[in-house]
Amino acid sequence: MSENELGVFLRARRAEVTPAEVGLPSGGRRRTPGLRRTEVAMLAGISPEYLTRIEQGRDRHPSPQVLAALAGPLRLTAAERAHLYRLTRTSPVSCGRLTTAPARSVREGLRAILAQLEPAAAMLVNQVGDVLAFTAGLRSLGGPIGLLEGDPPNLTRYVFADPRARRAFPDWSQVADEQVAALKDGPLRPEFAAELTALVGEEFTERAERVPGLPRAHGLLRLNHPEAGPLRLSFETMVLPGDHGLRLMVQLPADEPTAEALRRISPLRLVAG
Repeated sequence: MSENELGVFLRARRAEVTPAEVGLPSGGRRRTPGLRRTEVAMLAGISPEYLTRIEQGRDRHPSPQVLAALAGPLRLTAAERAHLYRLTRTSPVSCGRLTTAPARSVREGLRAILAQLEPAAAMLVNQVGDVLAFTAGLRSLGGPIGLLEGDPPNLTRYVFADPRARRAFPDWSQVADEQVAALKDGPLRPEFAAELTALVGEEFTERAERVPGLPRAHGLLRLNHPEAGPLRLSFETMVLPGDHGLRLMVQLPADEPTAEALRRISPLRLVAG
């Protein structure tokens, strides 16, 4: 993965903030809809040359005061601010860096929570994408598309290496970006990164260089299900820091047609989210 994770993250956030969001005029020709580097530097009270050095990886350790100044114009959330500081403490970040072993088991308390979430599609996933436990609702949703094959099943391997994933996800490229972001947000086994590189080559390595390591905590997922048809799912992801970084991922129908389609493949009643 990129050795300049801080620069990748800052450039990605800069591209997502519009001038209007920070009180700047949006007129004039722009190559991208986001902020120019000079605009961010002006709002943060630093020189454009210094911001260039940070984004290009020539200064990997800006002060906490500089990071705080950048967080404002980049409109960082609390989670994004935490990620920014984490990058400066650990940069450069690489696929070979492993500080905590990924979880391999799920305690009974979390399994009890999963049981209470039925009939929703929910799963517990470790830091490298292994699916360690899931609901019957997730089996109905993910089983027919091949998502749950493997011992254990692995979300990232499925998205990148299983051709069924491209048929299942109309927005496959976005889904792939999210998987890379999730991997980069935690410790990653070097052998797993090497496996993905060998399996899919640039499809993985290009994203590893480009995608910031901060996956979305919620959003919309489109899925083509072989039995239920086209689905629109609202997803929520919660990180459980007391359980070695396990993530609880829950998918609910985003509209009534999706809820009705899921009712056809599940004996349990589902309501629209």
